[in-house]
Amino acid sequence: MPTITRGSDFMGDRYKYDLKRCTSDKGWAQVDTKQDASYYGTWANPLTFELMNYCEGDTTHTQCSDEQDFIHAMAECIAWNTEHDYWIGIDGMCNPAIIQAFTRMRFADALH
Repeated sequence: MPTITRGSDFMGDRYKYDLKRCTSDKGWAQVDTKQDASYYGTWANPLTFELMNYCEGDTTHTQCSDEQDFIHAMAECIAWNTEHDYWIGIDGMCNPAIIQAFTRMRFADALH
């Protein structure tokens, strides 16, 4: 069962996460959607089994208990974004460890 922590970062923007908190050298991939903007972004870390979302100052940090939990959370994220016609794909950030982990978890088709 994932642990979900909700918070706020009203003076922030997605670039704070892109450039500092959710970087590829820390294992984070960008989950690209048609909603992406300075006020919206989603990231996933297949190495630590976490997801992060920033939306207009609100943050949602999902920490999955294991790989299976993470696979389920990612599948839900992809399904929701696909259903709403927002889905683009997962940017593996040219990081072999990230790409390999998503491939192992059977998300290779989602990578771009």
